[in-house]
Amino acid sequence: MAFTFHKTSIEGLVLIEPHVFEDERGYFIKDFEKNVFAANGLPDFVIESNESKSRKGTIRGLHFQQKHSQGKLIRVIRGAVYDVAVDLRFGSPTFGKWEGFELTESNHLELFIPKGFAHGYLALADDSVFSYKCSDIYAPEFDSGIRYDDPDINVRWPFERVGLENIITSAKDAKLQSFSEFVRKGQAIE
Repeated sequence: MAFTFHKTSIEGLVLIEPHVFEDERGYFIKDFEKNVFAANGLPDFVIESNESKSRKGTIRGLHFQQKHSQGKLIRVIRGAVYDVAVDLRFGSPTFGKWEGFELTESNHLELFIPKGFAHGYLALADDSVFSYKCSDIYAPEFDSGIRYDDPDINVRWPFERVGLENIITSAKDAKLQSFSEFVRKGQAIE
């Protein structure tokens, strides 16, 4: 079973095409193999596995953990999302840069996000189910983030696909810090 690994413009951020076997019964997909990932420069990282379900228009993020930073391998099992990763590694040549990818149940694409990134997504379809394998435990006491609409990062979310009037975010996410506040604090993500 082959995987295809695509480098992005941000070092360490990798878009992955897993091997998918489809026939009249449906499909079989292998979304992770430790040895193949290691041979392609991705660390042995799966400590915890999570799943979330979101209504169309739900925006989550941009989240990170100040300590116990989590690398993530993500994919959409049902529906579609626009997934965004932001480089928050101080000293990185792409610090503050973001990339976005459409992940859907039909394209089966996966995204590996290394430690030191903020992550968020916009659900483009109702009942989108999102799976993510993480390199460290969820540590709520170190939970942090940057507002999804931060003007300095300026993510170009495809809001026209869901309608601005339909955007759903949590009260917690609405209170996240700005990118400039994050920079001013100068605390590296560990």
